[in-house]
Amino acid sequence: MDFTALTVDLLKLLNNITGSYGLAIIALTIIVRVCLWPLGVSQQRSMRAMQILQPKMKQIQDRYKNDPQTMQKKMMEFYKEHKFNPMSGCLPLLIQMPIFILLYAALISPQFIQEAGNSHFLFIDRLDKTLRGSAGTSYDKVLSVTPGDKFVVYKKVKVFLGDDELDNVKINSKNAIKVQGDITPGQEIDLKINLDDFNLKYSQLDKITNAEIDIQNIKTREVETVNFERRGEIMAATMPTNAPQGQFHVDVFILIVLFAISMFATQKIMMAQNKNVQQDPMQAQMQKMMGTIMPLMIIFMFVIAPIPAGVLLYLVVSNIIQIIQTIVINKQLEKEDSTKSIEAAK
Repeated sequence: MDFTALTVDLLKLLNNITGSYGLAIIALTIIVRVCLWPLGVSQQRSMRAMQILQPKMKQIQDRYKNDPQTMQKKMMEFYKEHKFNPMSGCLPLLIQMPIFILLYAALISPQFIQEAGNSHFLFIDRLDKTLRGSAGTSYDKVLSVTPGDKFVVYKKVKVFLGDDELDNVKINSKNAIKVQGDITPGQEIDLKINLDDFNLKYSQLDKITNAEIDIQNIKTREVETVNFERRGEIMAATMPTNAPQGQFHVDVFILIVLFAISMFATQKIMMAQNKNVQQDPMQAQMQKMMGTIMPLMIIFMFVIAPIPAGVLLYLVVSNIIQIIQTIVINKQLEKEDSTKSIEAAK
């Protein structure tokens, strides 16, 4: 099952409902967060319990520090006594990781790029852009390339059967375009496509003489019309190339900054919500330090890694919903604690 294609199809459906791929990503984020809400409650309940139980846990660790087996046994008894699972707080994060990977794969996939790669939303120029990108000029009869580039069939495919022409011929695979040899900017590039990749009858395949195909460089998003000529059982073409121009996309940088701010705010609110909970001083200091260091580490990673703007939009909206969720759930937990205190007093 192609989960990337399913994710693209889901974004198409949400786009048809909302009228925008940007709104479709926001709608997907809301759907994911609503589905994970019960796990979010479990996660914050676990974190709250961890902070309350931390001093007692530290006493057990200090008492049996020279006897690891006994310490592990006592810790398990402690968890069972207080009905606490230390791994429950990790489950929401583990579930969200595959969703993040799927969305990343969908937004850099040829299917999405061809369908909606040039979609803009608010200040975002293109949802498939990364912080640093390479650009080429489309339809200038020169391919802007770098070593390792991949090419896909774009939209237009015209096939010539002698004196006859067939427009809008379907290709069986979007990745049918293959590169022969190495890619070196400034030198001609040899491309090929197998006859069997054309969705035509066998009798028609035998009559193909040449074909005009719009191909796209996945990395640079450049589109060129390439004339393929028949050479035995394949269609081959040669195109001149040059090196693409590097670009710095300010709109993607703004998204990274917004993500950093939202993540920092999330950490601050989570710490503020738990300020009345008794914590081990060392744990509190470590939590404060991680709340500052983690956002900086993730920002650094996003500056280096080619994260599409659409994925960053998902993360920013997800953090905003996380802030709302943290406030709402903590009020719910405080109400539960208050009720328990009243019942205990009675």
